[in-house]
Amino acid sequence: MAHVRHNPASACPVLDRRIARLRELAEAEPRLEGVLLYGSWTLGEADAYSDIEAYLYVRDAHTDAFDGVEFVGRLAPLKLAYTNMYGILAVVFDDLMRGEFHVVAAGAGIDEVPTWRGMVHLPDPGAAVLLDRSGRLTAAARRLADPCPPEPGPTAQQLTDELANWTLMLAHVLRRGETARAHALLHTVVAPQQLQLCRLLRGATTHWLTPSRALEQDLPAADRDRYSATTAPAVLPAVRTAARASWRWSRELAGEAASRWGIRVPVGLHEEIGVLLR
Repeated sequence: MAHVRHNPASACPVLDRRIARLRELAEAEPRLEGVLLYGSWTLGEADAYSDIEAYLYVRDAHTDAFDGVEFVGRLAPLKLAYTNMYGILAVVFDDLMRGEFHVVAAGAGIDEVPTWRGMVHLPDPGAAVLLDRSGRLTAAARRLADPCPPEPGPTAQQLTDELANWTLMLAHVLRRGETARAHALLHTVVAPQQLQLCRLLRGATTHWLTPSRALEQDLPAADRDRYSATTAPAVLPAVRTAARASWRWSRELAGEAASRWGIRVPVGLHEEIGVLLR
């Protein structure tokens, strides 16, 4: 699994400057114990369209009084700032760069960092840690330095079972005539798991958690074409056609995984789902 290490001379000078400014502001803010970056910049993949994503670890005694919006606003003027559906401070700067900032208590928050292994990869912890007054954050971030690829057999089994379950729901929703709901299931639930199974089979798991990211570079043309066939406008005939194409691809991926890793495939159920989709 190939990982690109961070290059300080990234393709986004504006983001580089903003991160340098964040480091400067954090060092001057005594209520902060640490700041940890994550996302494309830490992987060396940032460009002009990338976000700035960071954890702001506030000393426990100051968590209630710390104003995250006020602090982030020192980076650049804000056009938007709110707490999003995941409880994260989401902002839009005046140059339309997006930002996501987790404002958390340092005590328990830093202890959680090693548990991210397998979900977050920091190939260069030294670049990701912008501030660490105690040394705890750097030690924790080092636990994420080595990639942790998914275990093939169990992961393929999980994804194969998920695809059967969710495609059965898709078939039921189509039978009910709920076109918009079927369209959403196909594109937001089924497709990401298909792409993960495909990535697992191709050994292209770098962008595991966002499997559509860099799809054009990561997967062969034949797989990209199969994925394209599973997309459709939200009209009933097109969604039905895409759902059938999606299920054919899911079954082929499951069969390939079974041949390679010996996973269990519920052939009878697969046939019944195919009948429902027809």
